[in-house]
Amino acid sequence: MTPVAMAGRNRVVAGMSRVAPVYTPAGLRGRGYGAAAATAVTRSALDAGAGTVVLFADLANPTSNGVYLRIGYRAAGERAVIAFT
Repeated sequence: MTPVAMAGRNRVVAGMSRVAPVYTPAGLRGRGYGAAAATAVTRSALDAGAGTVVLFADLANPTSNGVYLRIGYRAAGERAVIAFT
């Protein structure tokens, strides 16, 4: 058996869990594997007692953002990381 996608999550802390990472190899994308993996770990977090499940998505990736919206996530805000040297 060959893995086709992966997703993980952290443990539930204060009623919240974060989904990360979600990854599908380039040659296997577009077949629903990443969506299935993200859905499974989201369900796992909810089953473990999370009242809130979050993930950070790259705004420059409309494909993954569409997947997350389809499986039930909604946009809650944006953030920027700025490093000063």
